Amino acid sequence: MAQNTLEDVFGTLRRRPDVEAPNLQAWDATDRLLMEAAAGVVTPESRVTVIGDRYGALTLGALTWLGVHKVRVHQDLITGERALRNNAEVLGADYSGTTVNGSRATGEFLQLPLGKELLSGADIVLLQLPRSLAELEEIADAVARYASPGAGLLAGGRVKHMSLGMNAVLERHFRSVRPQLARQKSRIIVAGDAKAPSGPVPEPAVEHLAELDLDVEAHGAAFAGPRLDIGTRFLLTFLAQMPAARHAIDLGCGTGILAAMYARHNAGSAVTATDQSAAAVASALGTARANGLSDRIGVLQDDAMSTLPAESADLILLNPPFHLGASVHAGAGIKLFEAAARVLAPGGELWTVFNRHLHYLPALDSLVGPTTVKGQNSKFTVAVSRRRPNR
Repeated sequence: MAQNTLEDVFGTLRRRPDVEAPNLQAWDATDRLLMEAAAGVVTPESRVTVIGDRYGALTLGALTWLGVHKVRVHQDLITGERALRNNAEVLGADYSGTTVNGSRATGEFLQLPLGKELLSGADIVLLQLPRSLAELEEIADAVARYASPGAGLLAGGRVKHMSLGMNAVLERHFRSVRPQLARQKSRIIVAGDAKAPSGPVPEPAVEHLAELDLDVEAHGAAFAGPRLDIGTRFLLTFLAQMPAARHAIDLGCGTGILAAMYARHNAGSAVTATDQSAAAVASALGTARANGLSDRIGVLQDDAMSTLPAESADLILLNPPFHLGASVHAGAGIKLFEAAARVLAPGGELWTVFNRHLHYLPALDSLVGPTTVKGQNSKFTVAVSRRRPNR
């Protein structure tokens, strides 16, 4: 498949199954800068690995604009994985659906977890920089550990989200780290001459939260790391008021703190911790194991519970995001409210914590059912929505 210009590729991209809106697009200036930088070093035979591709701009740009024959790609979010496959189909990629070592493959790109199979032999790595320094540490270590000795790393991000700490992380793993001039509010960092790894593959962070008497595991990309975010802390103050459910779901589970605390306090309940992030799901599983709850908590990487049966849960706990990437957007919360309405059994309850400035109450009442405010503090509201009976 071939496209004449980069605009042909970018103009085709959509975000689905992620939220779509007129002010949200499936590529940004960083994708363009990375593609233009790669054009000077990539050949069709280059062994290219892409990390952090949000909706397929980098992978499909490499395939259809740069003419690379094969690309290996890692995306933490399942919405990104699905969007890449959707966009590849539109651009004419032959998505066969073949499973290779648990991963999804096409004739042109292969989606893989972060690790040796993703990076072995790679000579060019294209990276959309993550916000988290812990995630960048994991990625930089993996590139230095597994890619070809002379591999080059092109790492790009929006200037407002970049920090000197990112340079410091890269300098721990590469002898050459060269920030480039910013353009269109984005910047590329070129890294190379990897240092030999000085120890074993880094383990995820584990911390004991004394206030909860809970051990929390966190892989680099997991929201809030091994700490307790303040919204979850407030929702947990209502734990004793939550019903004992046959099946409870921690939706957008992060490191699984809500799932673990609920399971600990409700021994007869089956609990599912689910998130769109692979790192979050792995973290939630680690948290369950660390606290002796792995037989009570199942984990599931999914997009808004899309694979769970309708009316299969009695209780859903939710601390929804209010960002979509770099944009503040209510669509992320609305999508999860709609999902909760589908998965809750009639009479089931959705317990939600959200920033007080967000006008979620009318949406909860409309989409799920009668909604009551259970409590507020200076920053957050906790609301309970009871799923309407079927008409």
